Amino acid sequence: MQKTMKNLIFSLLMGVACMSCGHQNGLDYTATANIISSSETNVLRHPNWIKNATIYEVNLRQHTPQGNFAAFEKDLTRLDSLGVDILWLMPINPIGQLNRKGSLGSYYSVKDYKGINPEYGTIADFERMVDKAHSLGMYVIVDWVANHTAWDHPWVTQHPEWYTKDASGSIVPPVADWSDVADLNYDQPALRNEMIECMKYWVKEANIDGFRCDVAMMVPTDFWESARAALDSIKPVFMLAEAEQKDHHLKAFDMCYGWEFLHLMNSIAKGEKSVDDIESYIAKRNTEFPKSTIHMYFTTNHDENTWNGTGGERYGEARNVYDVLAFTIGGMPLIYSGQEGGEVNRLGKAHRYKFFDKDTIFFNDYKFSPLYTTLLKAHHEIPALWNGEAGGTFQRIHTSNKRVYCYSMTKGDSQVVVMLNFTGAPQSTSFTDEIPSGVFNSIFDGKGMALYTTGNTQLPAYGYQVFVKQ
Repeated sequence: MQKTMKNLIFSLLMGVACMSCGHQNGLDYTATANIISSSETNVLRHPNWIKNATIYEVNLRQHTPQGNFAAFEKDLTRLDSLGVDILWLMPINPIGQLNRKGSLGSYYSVKDYKGINPEYGTIADFERMVDKAHSLGMYVIVDWVANHTAWDHPWVTQHPEWYTKDASGSIVPPVADWSDVADLNYDQPALRNEMIECMKYWVKEANIDGFRCDVAMMVPTDFWESARAALDSIKPVFMLAEAEQKDHHLKAFDMCYGWEFLHLMNSIAKGEKSVDDIESYIAKRNTEFPKSTIHMYFTTNHDENTWNGTGGERYGEARNVYDVLAFTIGGMPLIYSGQEGGEVNRLGKAHRYKFFDKDTIFFNDYKFSPLYTTLLKAHHEIPALWNGEAGGTFQRIHTSNKRVYCYSMTKGDSQVVVMLNFTGAPQSTSFTDEIPSGVFNSIFDGKGMALYTTGNTQLPAYGYQVFVKQ
């Protein structure tokens, strides 16, 4: 039986917990080996433009009625005004026909690594969109599916030795439910070389700025390190791992998913955990990961929306409170296509976008855009809110009212204080811990923080405030 070291490690570490890749069973992205000691440092150098960058996930198929590059290009000016710096496009490659799921298939069943999905247009359309994004000061990364291919990818017949096989010699999917894809075997040096050449193609041909790497923990870390070195030899790139694995951040990846924090927020919303657990998470993050690791924080994305529920379904009326928390806790904030409208249909009901079929997003007059615009503007301008090591230090501030959660982020003279009311009733409070000195005003309404320290001024139901030191 041919089984790579990747799969041996995977079988030990991974469980079925959260959804990925458009398949109905998924992976626990936080179950990773503790292989980085606190004394180790990151030798990777980030591109200089990411220190206060924000990111937007583009579900191109659903983002517009046309579902193509040309139509999406018309939305770039709005996204620039929203405060988006990095556009992450879900896979743009042709989708396999063999064993396809649904009418259009999963974006993550790649038939040709150097091709463009004809649904989306042509390579010229894509390059024009990238050029337009660059002209607006934005950067473009594309989703890269290195772990598996479609069953009708030419490699299946040309290089069957590049695939994982069972005892009978048959190629297998990486996970039983992922029946539309075939698992790649990274014990093969020739596969590694060709995969890197395919990645280099997009940097050279279309001048993209990096990759979001699907199920990155299922591909050997040393492959990603080799790929990063090869890509950086062309130009400095930005690499996002769909994983939360510590060794990824020594030589390969700039940013990982904040999966553990997402799960914590979901558990707090369900009453299974307390806001008091946030401090434990921050302490763990700061001690277990290399210092310059950036975590991506979010309340929704394509997996959460389709398989686990919209932000409204998971957080209820407190969803914007969780948005503020995720966007101010010390990592890069992510917005997903349609999140600006609240992930609803035309009747105002929570809507989970179809994954294998056309299901155009209803943007609902961009209901939450004012909130996100304000938060992203603050992220750009306030060093205490910048990404990872470039940003501030978290400190819990205890209050007299346990229903009000408060913390500060501090980077030198830059400070913010965040107050959150997760309840459906107005709350007033006073601070029982010493608070940062100075004058602080709200980024939302200009009110001074001093108004909230006496217990006389109320946070409304599901209210929030972010105060910045003047």
